[in-house]
Amino acid sequence: MLLVGAIGGGVGWYLTKKTSETPLLAPGTQLSKVEPGVTRKPGSVSDIAADVTPAVVSIEVRVGQAGATGSGVVIDGKNGYIVTNNHVVSGADGVEGAEIRAVFSDGSGSAARIVGRDPASDVAVIKVEKPGLLTASLGSSKNVVVGDPVVAIGSPLGLAGTVTSGIVSALDRPVRLSGEGSDTNAVISAIQTDAPINPGNSGGALVDASGAVIGINSAIASTGGGSIGLGFAIPIDRVRDIAQQLISTGSAVHASLGVSTRSVTDGTRDGAFVLNVEPGSAGADAGIREEDIVISVNGDPVGSSEELSVAIDAHAPGDTVTIEVVRGGGSTELKATLDKA
Repeated sequence: MLLVGAIGGGVGWYLTKKTSETPLLAPGTQLSKVEPGVTRKPGSVSDIAADVTPAVVSIEVRVGQAGATGSGVVIDGKNGYIVTNNHVVSGADGVEGAEIRAVFSDGSGSAARIVGRDPASDVAVIKVEKPGLLTASLGSSKNVVVGDPVVAIGSPLGLAGTVTSGIVSALDRPVRLSGEGSDTNAVISAIQTDAPINPGNSGGALVDASGAVIGINSAIASTGGGSIGLGFAIPIDRVRDIAQQLISTGSAVHASLGVSTRSVTDGTRDGAFVLNVEPGSAGADAGIREEDIVISVNGDPVGSSEELSVAIDAHAPGDTVTIEVVRGGGSTELKATLDKA
């Protein structure tokens, strides 16, 4: 490496000594330009960004002297409804003098009110009084497969209208969500993506190649506070259901088994170890006992406490499910009729 550098330097010096110098400046210079410009095909990242960005907003929250930012997606432009994460706005709910403001892609802003929050799914809906908002196209997350291209749009680190791209890197990833200063306590069956997501992307859109929203970005895995290529979004089918409940009633309903668990493994099989069974709960009525290990729900394997939470939350109160537990060296199937959380 040093030898090559020395030779290059020596040759350059020799040539400059032998070649006559030209003027440094050339007044009136016009650089070449290629026409036509770059062709952006329908469905390209730039095309998707142009279509969807106007339906994604920045959310500014101020409580006293403290401030925070997040993102949101317009789900009903006619009535001013915007979906975001609970952890983005929960700190302002019920606090005197707290302010929530939505800032749109054209730079205009509007005060926002909380319609409803659901800490158990980390979904919230806010409302602005601004006519003519562009409504995002909400797709379906059930048809998403690993490897699908995706685009993330939001306001990471307060930088509004930021667009990043990647792929769906995993599906049905159980992820526990909690936010500092928030009452969020949720376990979601997440869409995992390698599209760069950073703090402030929360509540923004994860969009497929057709421009339809397939998820709401909610969390990142990070070793130092920034993106390392592991982001997680709440599937839009779940978001749609929760948002509709919040808009209709101000709250959302979840199913409950009534047990507290922790993840365990015996080296060959994983499960959810039952720490406590709430008296009178669905689990108690089904015969679940402390120290049982739940290994499946309706025949689908359960490998952790988070997977059990996701499996139960996929059902509605009143549904009857088959719970398989390991007890005393053998397994037992129990029927549980789920309660309302």
